[in-house]
Amino acid sequence: MKPSFLYLASQSPRRSQLLAQLGVDHRVFVADDTEDAEALEALLPGEAPRPYVQRVTGLKLDAAVARLARRGLPNAPILCADTTVAMGRRIYGKPEDAGDAARMLAALAGGTHRVLTAVALQAGRRRWQVLSESRVSFAPLSTTQIRRYVAGGEPMGKAGAYGIQGSAAAFVRQISGSYTGIMGLPLFESAQILRAAGFDV
Repeated sequence: MKPSFLYLASQSPRRSQLLAQLGVDHRVFVADDTEDAEALEALLPGEAPRPYVQRVTGLKLDAAVARLARRGLPNAPILCADTTVAMGRRIYGKPEDAGDAARMLAALAGGTHRVLTAVALQAGRRRWQVLSESRVSFAPLSTTQIRRYVAGGEPMGKAGAYGIQGSAAAFVRQISGSYTGIMGLPLFESAQILRAAGFDV
């Protein structure tokens, strides 16, 4: 029997929009006050970007599966994703404040960084996981450009302190990989696991 909908365990409006682009009916399914969602994103000592983003995505999916059982909601597949930005082994997560966002953007300016998005889907006892890795090259940025961008509030809540679908697109000289992966949900890879779980994509 084909699933009729899935739970999207993410607060990201971009991921919801991208799922809709694939024609997948979904319900946003986020953590409640009893869960410490931020703790799931804690970096382990010496952890490299790829293992980190895959581990965090798996933990988020585990938490969502437990949440579904706890709430007694109808069973349906659950989709989770996590995105991180990295230069070498250094991970740039969500900025803590405006100063942190400005420091991240100054570090990324004029160079090339990686954007890694892991996606995991649970349907019954089966779990599928995929990883998208892209490269983004930023133009050099002046202090004024960074200050204005941060003042607009867009960097907050975003890995690497920017959203490529927003005004930060003006900073991007070149990308290699998945544009939707950089946004937070790589559609090619996601479509593969959704089909495997029985969705018409």
